[in-house]
Amino acid sequence: MSNPQPHEQYVMGVDYGTLSGRAVVVRVSDGTELGSAVHEYPHAVVTETLPGSDVRLPPDWALQVPQDYVEVLQNAVPAALRSAGVDAADVIGIATDFTACTMVPVIEDGTPLNELPEFASRPHAFVKLWRHHAAQGQAVRISTLAAERGESWLGRYGGLISSEWEFAKGLQILEEDPEVYAAMDHWVEAADWIVWQLTDTYVRNACTAGYKGIYQDGRYPSEDYLAALNPGFAGFVRDKLDHAIGQLGSAAGTLSARAAAWTGLPEGIAVAVGNVDAHVTAPAANAVQPGQMVAIMGTSTCHVMNAEELAEVPGMCGAVEGGIVEGLWGYEAGQSGVGDIFGWFVNNCVPPRYVSAAAAKGIGVHEYLTELASGQAIGQHGLVALDWHSGNRSVLVDHELSGVFVGQTLATRPEDMYRALLEATAFGTRTIIDAFNASGVPVTEFVVAGGLLKNPLLMQIYADVINLPLSVIDSEQGPALGSAIHAAVAAGAYPDVRTAAAAMGRVKRGVYRPIPENVRAYDELFAEYTTLHDYFGRGANEVMHRLKAIQRTASAHRAGMAAQDLEPAL
Repeated sequence: MSNPQPHEQYVMGVDYGTLSGRAVVVRVSDGTELGSAVHEYPHAVVTETLPGSDVRLPPDWALQVPQDYVEVLQNAVPAALRSAGVDAADVIGIATDFTACTMVPVIEDGTPLNELPEFASRPHAFVKLWRHHAAQGQAVRISTLAAERGESWLGRYGGLISSEWEFAKGLQILEEDPEVYAAMDHWVEAADWIVWQLTDTYVRNACTAGYKGIYQDGRYPSEDYLAALNPGFAGFVRDKLDHAIGQLGSAAGTLSARAAAWTGLPEGIAVAVGNVDAHVTAPAANAVQPGQMVAIMGTSTCHVMNAEELAEVPGMCGAVEGGIVEGLWGYEAGQSGVGDIFGWFVNNCVPPRYVSAAAAKGIGVHEYLTELASGQAIGQHGLVALDWHSGNRSVLVDHELSGVFVGQTLATRPEDMYRALLEATAFGTRTIIDAFNASGVPVTEFVVAGGLLKNPLLMQIYADVINLPLSVIDSEQGPALGSAIHAAVAAGAYPDVRTAAAAMGRVKRGVYRPIPENVRAYDELFAEYTTLHDYFGRGANEVMHRLKAIQRTASAHRAGMAAQDLEPAL
């Protein structure tokens, strides 16, 4: 008699990106992805006018609508189940990940402030997306004061606190709309808010608390420090932020009846503690050992890596004990613009004849430009660019910085500029890797996840620029797979994330290898990039900051004039 086959079990991973949410059904035994579905956010990213109103936003704002996130649960999750063809009764857990730092101001029961009629037209009542950079002034003050006072936590963040993070965005609300700040009972990471919607329980995840919320060694910045920033900010941690913290891979609770109705999943299954899209991707790529840097390359790039030792790396986004997996220090760095920069260029700088030529070949404009750029020798375009079109996250941590091209002539073509931008983002990554290596945290392998790994020219450029072999995740939805791995651990199918990653993670090792002559050629260009990087980014020329100030003044003046034009005649 044959032995009966074990009953297969499944988990659901849901990845919340910048423009959409993706749900994936994964087999617990081996990580096989059986079905997926995507739901685009109806409101996308709000950068100009609040939904349903004529309230205009200043530069550097990026908001979202929280109900869009719920729609992902209502649409993508049931569709993924149908795509997989599995019985919902065999799904034992669900986990989610989110872009970070994305913040939701809510009242006591979790209702977002923008859903209250009295705040529906107040920009600060909406979700502040990760790429909301309008709190740069607050971030500079947070870092400067911490340095002056010798705050011990500052070194864990490379000496600088980002405008993208919880404290800078919270302080901006206090100083620009104190009524919204007063009405806000909780300042919640979207990663935790969506878990709250699934479980009816608010649990703050250890990942964002550490990386984005300045939570180190069991405590936040002191009330005395916060009062020195702004007297009204003294109680920020106590009144708005502090909450019970859940460890990664543990269960935040179980699926509520309401969420079961949304998703079609069984009520009562495990719901994992929330997490960040980048950090969950390391287990998905089975890259959780020290020295394995995982780069999640999409609209932006987040670099995460484990190490046994704690070191202070200039300009990193944080070092958190257990921030990726238990027992190791998790490091994070990042680039605020990568795919977004390529998209900006294609949407704004490519002439119609290129669009027509791409269409005639049956390919997209990105593919066409890549094809043209692939035929060039390194340096043939005569250009070097700075990849700061969305500011600089690492190692300068300054979102007032902006993009630069050097070397343009009347002979410069779109494919030249496109290739220079590809190279600039690789140079930005090398700058980050060099900072880690110089700080005693060696990077030994570079593992790529995210949509940009589909571009072979870009991948080879990275291998040549950083002079490391590139491994690639063997999944088109790494964060969702990583979330599914956490769901399996939360449901008790594996004892810990590292064990689950070994069984369920998927990676191809050493797919791209550096070519020695290319490495030498890029070393020469990288030296020029570094000269520009330090000239504009380290204080020698503050023109980018001055231009930002001029832009804000001009925008405020124009807004004031427009408001006067709308006033009724007396």
